[in-house]
Amino acid sequence: MWDRVLDRMLRQFFTLGALDLTYPDGTTRRYGPGDRADVHLTLTDPALPRRLVLSTELALGEAYMDGTARIEGDDLDAFFTLIIRNAAASRAWWRRWSTHLRKWKRWIDQNNPAHRARANVAHHYDLSGALYDLFLDADRQYSCAYFARPDMSLEQAQAAKKHHIAGKLCLEPGMEVFEIGCGWGGMALTLAQDYGVKVLGVTLSDEQHKRATDRAARAGLSDRVRFELRDYRSVRGRFDRIVSIGMFEHVGAPHYGEYFDVVRDRLTEDGIALIHTIGRTAPPGATSPWITKYIFPGGYCPSLSEVSAAVEQADLYPTDIEVWRLHYAETLRHWHDRFTANEEAARALYDDRFCRMWRYYLKASEHTFRHNRQCVFQVQLAKRQEAVPLTRDYLYPASAERRMQAAE
Repeated sequence: MWDRVLDRMLRQFFTLGALDLTYPDGTTRRYGPGDRADVHLTLTDPALPRRLVLSTELALGEAYMDGTARIEGDDLDAFFTLIIRNAAASRAWWRRWSTHLRKWKRWIDQNNPAHRARANVAHHYDLSGALYDLFLDADRQYSCAYFARPDMSLEQAQAAKKHHIAGKLCLEPGMEVFEIGCGWGGMALTLAQDYGVKVLGVTLSDEQHKRATDRAARAGLSDRVRFELRDYRSVRGRFDRIVSIGMFEHVGAPHYGEYFDVVRDRLTEDGIALIHTIGRTAPPGATSPWITKYIFPGGYCPSLSEVSAAVEQADLYPTDIEVWRLHYAETLRHWHDRFTANEEAARALYDDRFCRMWRYYLKASEHTFRHNRQCVFQVQLAKRQEAVPLTRDYLYPASAERRMQAAE
């Protein structure tokens, strides 16, 4: 029975390309209009058809981790290109039903009071520090890089990201900056060293806090940068600037109002905030159950409408919104290639199942940016619209000078 139900679901789902699927009983069927299969997937566990019917995304990810769903040639690029392109185009009834159920449930999954937020952060960011050294750049930037030129290395693109954000903060020496979600300290150290500001960075990760504090001491910046192991909601005082990179995805939709109230209350009257977050160029949705269970519990990538509504309620002025499209896809490609090049070391830290999970996560994320309307938003906010220059010329002075010369 489950084979038949799965067969009907897949015939509705695949409208682009083609998949050859071998069932546990050895039967192979083709799905999709393509003349030849783009991917051949083999299921070896007799329980898999039932699990795929009941929770498709979760069961598929777990089966790949367990080795009971095998992709010919282990070609995750071809697999996710096919699956995600069809998911983006799908109007199948069971997809709509699943999405509605997940959207209803997300208010439970994303309820992140301080104690739960800390547990969620520990699930991902308190993994062995050696793991992150295997695929991140030397500065441990674990967010979208900025490929100002396509030939940039990962290190160059991550440095470009930091300085692009610093430019939007309109920094002056001596300013005080609050970083919500400081990671391993790279952004705070760059701001202090290159722009002469003082920074308070907060994190809920023990590993990140230890590493960031040690880095500040070794750089001789402990007098200008301090890192605290605390929830951003517990911070008091006013700051000239607030920056948050890759942390908003962990806030949870029920807490957006609370988050932007904190941003407003911690900013000085002439202050500027820059929020950098993964988002979706689509209506509000829900997080994949596989991502929620194995990668980012409590996480969610918002639509712009959700961010804007919370900003409006907080009475903040959106002074600039920039959308980065394929930058994160390229970042994830670099991370995946570095991870696979060091996979033996990762296997020594964990096991083969973990390595399969991590590769699946990196490639699924990359192709979601490539094929399913996921992007990065950079939202610049202020209490007063005059706090920020009226054009973007301050970010691109060379281009501004050329325009002025042409006008003359």
